[in-house]
Amino acid sequence: MRIITVKRLREFAKLHPTTASTLAHWTALITGNDFENLVALRRVLPTADQVEAASGRTVTLFNIKDHYRLITAIHYNHQLVYILLLLTHNEYDRGHWNRNL
Repeated sequence: MRIITVKRLREFAKLHPTTASTLAHWTALITGNDFENLVALRRVLPTADQVEAASGRTVTLFNIKDHYRLITAIHYNHQLVYILLLLTHNEYDRGHWNRNL
């Protein structure tokens, strides 16, 4: 799979250095595999979760270091992962992200 854009992950890791190794590992797992659906993704990343945003869009969530949430849009048919947001759990729990997607 290809990630659009890895730059967002690097920028987040600069702001939150404790996430750098976890984000690098996540990136390697994503780019090193081709996933046909959520079931296949969960074989490699079991905590991946899909939710529907307020807009009706389906997004896939990942826990990063137990304190952060990575929100992505995955297009399995094109093997693309779009990085939408990286949030702390507190920011995620407030739910504002859901209205903006």
